[in-house]
Amino acid sequence: MKKYLLLALCCLVSWRTPGQDAVLNTLSETEKNEGWKLLFDGKTLTGWRSYRPALGKRWNIEEGCLKNPKGTGRPETGGGEILTIEEFTDFDFRFEWRIAPGGNSGVMYFVKERQNAPGPKMFQGDDGTGPVGHEYQLLDDVRHPDGKDPTHRAGALYALIAPNTSKRLKPVGEFNKSRILVHGLHVEHWLNGTKILEYELESPSFIAAVAGSKYRDLPNFANKFKTCFQLQDHGDEIWFRNLKIRPLTNL
Repeated sequence: MKKYLLLALCCLVSWRTPGQDAVLNTLSETEKNEGWKLLFDGKTLTGWRSYRPALGKRWNIEEGCLKNPKGTGRPETGGGEILTIEEFTDFDFRFEWRIAPGGNSGVMYFVKERQNAPGPKMFQGDDGTGPVGHEYQLLDDVRHPDGKDPTHRAGALYALIAPNTSKRLKPVGEFNKSRILVHGLHVEHWLNGTKILEYELESPSFIAAVAGSKYRDLPNFANKFKTCFQLQDHGDEIWFRNLKIRPLTNL
């Protein structure tokens, strides 16, 4: 009997997902010494603010994750756009995300807020007052219609630069690990440990790409400036965890 119990225990241990017991939303001593800081404590919305607080919408906290509640599949119909209170210039930002089947969302940086200065409309139904910025696209590439456009797929710089062929996206229902690196005028998008695109802010090639996109009428869209981060509410459920950042100075 003891032999069978030991065998069952060994099978159970071997079946468990590697890292399953890792504590979420924490930093190791090494990370702390390297200058990393958490943007989400796993329990509260401390450090985050609503873009339109008057609407009374709110993201949920569920099993150590920031979760956007289900809306209609259209922007700002779930928990509303939320942004970090703190701003950054050069940084290594990492986060994990899981999206619902057929879902669409994004992480914005170089964010311009337009409540008091409406600008060009970015999508059908937009009144020009919503935040705009560079978007690390988050998507169910298989089920969402945007997956037909390479520049709209997960990991893309939305509507501007498609991920390269090294991209490996995990199936819906599993968490992906993403990274946005900004150092000087250089920007990189990473997905699950692999660099999937890069570009140079204010470069002739990037300025040309912006000029040929829906962002062409937004002033200084190709330029660098100090920025918060925005988690997009596109009306679909999405979960975020382990959001952490290391400001880069003199590296």
